[in-house]
Amino acid sequence: MVFPAPLLDLLREEPGRPVFEHGSRVVTRAELLAMIGAMAGVLDAKGLRGRAIAFRTSVTPEAFAAQMAAHVLGCRVVGVRPGYSKAQLAHVLAMDVDHVVDDANLPEAGADPLLTPLGQPEDVALLAFTSGSTGRPKGCAVTYGALDRHWAWQPEEWSPVAREMAAGFERYLLFGTLASMVVFEHLALALLGGGTVVIPVDPEFPRVYRDLRITGSIFTVPRLTQIIDTGTELPDMRTMMVGGSPISASRLERAVKLLGPVVYQGYGATEAGSISMLTPGEMPAKADTVGRPHPMVRVRVEEGELLVSSPYLMSGYWNGEENPISDGWLRTGDLGHVDDEGYLHIVGRAREAVMVNAMVVYLGPIERALESHPGVEAAYVVGAPDRATGEAAHAFVVAKDPDLGELKAVVQEELGADHVPATITVIDEVPLAASGKPDKKALLALIVL
Repeated sequence: MVFPAPLLDLLREEPGRPVFEHGSRVVTRAELLAMIGAMAGVLDAKGLRGRAIAFRTSVTPEAFAAQMAAHVLGCRVVGVRPGYSKAQLAHVLAMDVDHVVDDANLPEAGADPLLTPLGQPEDVALLAFTSGSTGRPKGCAVTYGALDRHWAWQPEEWSPVAREMAAGFERYLLFGTLASMVVFEHLALALLGGGTVVIPVDPEFPRVYRDLRITGSIFTVPRLTQIIDTGTELPDMRTMMVGGSPISASRLERAVKLLGPVVYQGYGATEAGSISMLTPGEMPAKADTVGRPHPMVRVRVEEGELLVSSPYLMSGYWNGEENPISDGWLRTGDLGHVDDEGYLHIVGRAREAVMVNAMVVYLGPIERALESHPGVEAAYVVGAPDRATGEAAHAFVVAKDPDLGELKAVVQEELGADHVPATITVIDEVPLAASGKPDKKALLALIVL
């Protein structure tokens, strides 16, 4: 079925059933379908069929309807994340954008509704942007053909694990940004699984999960850490998808002990979408992995780097940067391996490395070694120039009164002397970038030499 046909078909069933809850307001399936059709008609009347539309909207039912309306018209939807600098915003909006939609100019009724999807398989449906850790977000071009085979947006192809997750998203908490690929994927499970998408107004975390009786949501690692540290029990929670950055096996085990068998861990990339998933039934035995690949995803390893292939990979970067896909295989930039049971192990980023005494030292394994110590909640390692060794690793740990000498000894014993951090700094919590991921640039600024 041509995207977004599966969603439109669902909305025609049980028209009075709630699909969005925004504060005290409830939006039914019939109302959402009418919004999408009316907005598609307005955008079409503006001559925007098949054009590029950038969305700078907050998270509302209307904003979601507007994006789906653009997809009905076969448009290229350009998602604009909040928190961009002026330079980053200019970079994103320079990607051949024909029209910009924000909260003040959302399309309203006034033209004949249109609900027949017009996208063609080779047309680009979506530009999803990387976090911009290099300073310039990369626009990952995802075609309508890719979305027609997407693991989350095509319920007829859902695996048993996807169906189980969707069932847990009965009341799915939605916040952050609609421009996120992770949000885009898991929102599909909630909607197509028949759940109600709950958009909080002025949420207070982590209390919002209990106040709104949330049964499922996606969580960043820092958000999960907040729940663990506060000992917050979530009795209604059935599906917690944790992703966005690495998490230690010990922290996953603590989460399961507190919350029960509801925690999933996901691994993916904006360029590839979700790649693998670790389910509650596979913990704690496989908590040191990121699970098995989705059924349509293939994985291989070349020189330590993970390569993936699937029907829903991006076609390339819109901004003309070098395409990391060759012969249908994406170079993830992640170092890892696949064990005999098919589980993926991630040990670090290929680009997160320093040259210590002319030896390549990857930072990810140092983080994992430090987190293996029972007194360390989390570890983050950055690289910086060093007069004596050329470059050096510098570690930041969330821990209570650690013995820094003991931590260095752990790293030396497991990885060797070149991997021992030049400094280890104790922090209360990791600073976050606008993407919600650990801000390693901010950590770099904290290094005192």
